[in-house]
Amino acid sequence: MQVSVRENNVDQALRALKKKLQREGVFREMKLKQAFEKPSEKKARQQAEAIRRQRKLARKKLEREGML
Repeated sequence: MQVSVRENNVDQALRALKKKLQREGVFREMKLKQAFEKPSEKKARQQAEAIRRQRKLARKKLEREGML
């Protein structure tokens, strides 16, 4: 990952880097790896994430169809 610093504006480059890391999910992954997660907890978390993704996609689909 690369961020260019323009006109010695390090603060702006740092903000851009943080935004890119956030989009890539690096912070979330680091948080998950800080402590051991039991296999049952991991499975439950993954199922909950899948349900959230499905609901979000369904909600977006309804909004698109409702707007047409």
